Amino acid sequence: MIISLPDTTTRQIASTLINARENYSLATGRVLTLLVTAKTRDDVRQILATLREATREHPARVLVMILGDADAQTSLDAEIVVGADAGASEMVVMQLHGELTHNLDAVVTPLLLPDTPIVAWWPTTAPARPAAAPLGNIAQRRITNTHRNVTGNALLRVTTGYTPGDSDMMWSRITPWRGVVASALDRCPDATISAVEISGSAQDPSIDVAAGWLASALGVTVTRTTSGDSPRAENGAPVDMLVLKSNLGDITVEVLDAHTVRVAVPERPDTFVALGARTDADCLAEELRHLDPDATYGRALAGLAHVQVG
Repeated sequence: MIISLPDTTTRQIASTLINARENYSLATGRVLTLLVTAKTRDDVRQILATLREATREHPARVLVMILGDADAQTSLDAEIVVGADAGASEMVVMQLHGELTHNLDAVVTPLLLPDTPIVAWWPTTAPARPAAAPLGNIAQRRITNTHRNVTGNALLRVTTGYTPGDSDMMWSRITPWRGVVASALDRCPDATISAVEISGSAQDPSIDVAAGWLASALGVTVTRTTSGDSPRAENGAPVDMLVLKSNLGDITVEVLDAHTVRVAVPERPDTFVALGARTDADCLAEELRHLDPDATYGRALAGLAHVQVG
C-alpha cells in the first residue's frame, strides 16, 4: 500500500506511520533504520527496487530522501510504502526542497526507530567523509557505492575519508571471489606466497581493494595490472586474473567467461567454479548482515600502500 502525503511535515509522517503499521504492515519487528540519500537525477525507481529486495532479509524502517532544488521554496512531499509494496520493511520516500536539503539529520530524527541500529547508504553520490556528513554522524554503519559514483578518483576518496564503520559495495562485490581465492589457498597448506599479480579493468576499484586485501592478508607486495575490457567484466568476479606465486608453483584464479572461474593449483587438477554477477541488492543485503565495523575492509584499504601498479 502507498499513502501519499503532499506538502507534509515529519510529525504527520510519524503519525501516519503508526497507523499504517498497525493496519497494513506484514512484519512484526524492525531490526534497523536505514537512511538513504539520492538526487532527483538518479534512477530512483531502481534504488527503491534494490531496497525492497535487500531488506527482505533485514526488515527495516527505510527513510529515503530525494534531494531536489536547494534554492526552491522549502517543502516536503512524502509517500509511505507498507505491505507488499515495501517487501518486509516500511518505507518513507521524501522529496525535499529548499532548506531541508541541507538539514537531513533534522528531517530523519523524528522518524528514527528507538533502540535500533542506524545505517546510512548512499546509492550513488556520497560525501568525501561519510562519518562527518549529517546522516553519517548519527549512523553506526555507513555504506557507499563507488561503482555508481564514477566522478573523480573514487578509490582515493574512499581511502582518505575512511572511518571505522565505513564500507563500500565495491568490497561486497568481490565476496564470492574472495571465497574462491581462500579455498584455493586452503588446497595448498604448505605453500609460501612470495608475490601476487592481479589484473582487471582500470575503471573498477574492486580490483584495487582486492589487491589491498591480498597485500594485507599475505604480507607481500601485490602488482596490479590492467586488462582490456571483455565479456568477462560482466562476471561476478571483476578480477580477470590472479596469480599467487609460491614455492610450490603458481596458484591461479582466472575468469573464463561471464559465469565461470578456473582455479589451478600445483599438482592438482583444475577446478571450475560458477560465479555470477552480484546485484546492488545482493551487496547491500550482505552489508546489512554485520553492523559492527568491518575490520577486514579497513585492513584492505590500508594494504593499498603495498600495491604496485604494473
